[in-house]
Amino acid sequence: MPRRTVTMLASTLMFIALLCVGVLIPVPYAEMSPGPTVNTLGNAGGEPVLRISGRKTYPTTGHLNMTTVRVTGADYKMNLVETVYGWLAHDNVVVPRETIYPEGTTEEESTQENAEEFSQSQESAKVAALKELGIPVQSRIIVSTVVKDTPAEGRLHAGDVIKAVDGTAVKAPEDVAKLVRKHRPGQKVVFTIIPAKEAAAAEKARREPTTTEQVTLTTAKSPSGGQAIVGIQAGTDHTFPFTIDINLADVGGPSAGLMFALGIVDKLTPGNLTGGAFVAGTGTIDDAGEVGPIGGIEMKLVGARKAGARYFLTPSDNCAAAAADIPEGLRLVKVDTIADATDSLEKIASGRTSGLPACPAS
Repeated sequence: MPRRTVTMLASTLMFIALLCVGVLIPVPYAEMSPGPTVNTLGNAGGEPVLRISGRKTYPTTGHLNMTTVRVTGADYKMNLVETVYGWLAHDNVVVPRETIYPEGTTEEESTQENAEEFSQSQESAKVAALKELGIPVQSRIIVSTVVKDTPAEGRLHAGDVIKAVDGTAVKAPEDVAKLVRKHRPGQKVVFTIIPAKEAAAAEKARREPTTTEQVTLTTAKSPSGGQAIVGIQAGTDHTFPFTIDINLADVGGPSAGLMFALGIVDKLTPGNLTGGAFVAGTGTIDDAGEVGPIGGIEMKLVGARKAGARYFLTPSDNCAAAAADIPEGLRLVKVDTIADATDSLEKIASGRTSGLPACPAS
């Protein structure tokens, strides 16, 4: 057999072997790519994304699109070929797997965590939107979760309203832990609560709850720091003066909060907040209307521009990363609060875009 033929055959076999290795051997990476965008003013799956009842709403036009990122699943193992392709693709990002899924995280755990964050973001979006409009929202401190095999198990329940600890009224979730930690492990602490069933019945009947109970617990030692604990996570629950439903399936995480809040504001106010413009954006939001950073900003910019967006509302903490590679035809608008966002949207609607706060290039 001629030497040239032998060399070509050996090279071909070597290439096939390397390709098989690249396909078969998993590598510790995950891939992020642009996901779909959804207009919070429109429909998804044949249903309005935002449905408000019990309060007058107004017609809206234009787009206030939330943006998403697709990621490989927690149980999916990328191979070397996929990883190299992802590194070379402009619209995709390959990152160490532990960046997205901490060691030991399962697909089920990741999905559950994303669902909880998404639910909380919806709640905060409603609160922030109504506060921006000056509409009162009643808040209360509740038991969010009860840890198994702790003093609170069977004594306190998720949904119980915490009125006081040792007779001191609580006004924020962190107040509960501070008051408990004033004790040493083994000491007693007294919770004044409204039981969850009574609180739910009162809310449904739109009345003030009348039944309170005192629950005495013996504190235990925290496994981490030795401080006193009772084994609960406190949170905030809200009572809204009318119904706001957010209908969107197969989406997780907290990053849609800002765009949900702006969609609610637009539907509850006369006129069009965007003036008919195509605006997309992202950002977490808290009850006070503060906008926080998110992950995957580069992917969200690409997805927004592909969908047709011309403006992108960008959390200020994401500005540097976003400004490093802006898709052509997309303008970044920096926001820190919901008030910043509504002010910028009013400028866009009126054509006064020269005054929009920009994300400076790093």
